[in-house]
Amino acid sequence: MILNKPIQLACPLDDLPLHAHERSFVCANGHSFDVARQGYLHLLPVQQKRSKFPGDSVEMIAARQRFLAAGFYDRIADQLVETLRSRVQLNNASCLLDAGCGEGFYLECMHKAFLAEDIQPGLVGLDISKSAIIAAARCNKDITWLVASNKQPPLMPASVDVIVCMFGFPVFDAFKKILKPGGKLLLIEAGPQHLIELRKIIYTEIKQAGLPDLKAAEQQGFELLAQDSLSYKTASLGKEQIADLLLMTPHMFRASQEGKQRAAALDQIELTVDISLRLLQLNG
Repeated sequence: MILNKPIQLACPLDDLPLHAHERSFVCANGHSFDVARQGYLHLLPVQQKRSKFPGDSVEMIAARQRFLAAGFYDRIADQLVETLRSRVQLNNASCLLDAGCGEGFYLECMHKAFLAEDIQPGLVGLDISKSAIIAAARCNKDITWLVASNKQPPLMPASVDVIVCMFGFPVFDAFKKILKPGGKLLLIEAGPQHLIELRKIIYTEIKQAGLPDLKAAEQQGFELLAQDSLSYKTASLGKEQIADLLLMTPHMFRASQEGKQRAAALDQIELTVDISLRLLQLNG
């Protein structure tokens, strides 16, 4: 497991610094966390779990890996990298956290882009799903992978330069705690037309909701610096790819049985991708 200097881990039980000791990380109070054989660190105490196996299942992760490997969301990754390149200053002393990294696809894309520019910031991927982190750790040993929660990210206060939250659940007070003053938070969220063609098939009524408001973020001292958007039509998805897309998204749980049957009957479909990227800065 890689843990370079910019990354400062915190014990999830008492917030004290964690220090490497052989194949474990230990705090001053003696709490010890072993590095798993796959190369990740489990920092999600049982009292922070809401179920025995929180987060995405093995089946959901496998579906997402297949779908992302097919290239349908490559342009999202490209836009993410371009936004970081043009709007955020990163260097070898920076620490970037992907909060809710899943199987690590987007953080892997960031890592490759940084290497191409000869920049090696400390990269941390965090997810509540142990299965997702195992999949991520198997693919890239140059990133620090943590099983942990966005509600209590196990990083030291004021130690992170940038947080990326991809289609996730931002917890602004927790993010404020670990960000440095002036640190950046990049939110990547689905726009109102995202996957509209599929949504019209699986739902009888479409809710055209806008982006989440930023009142909770503003209350924690964040301000909106910039907003980018991305919209395009995908290539045609076949039956297996439609099934994977449904399984990897919340639509699998929200759609009725009839809606899922209508989706399963499709032979192919082209979809609209509609994404917003909002960059916030922590003041103070």
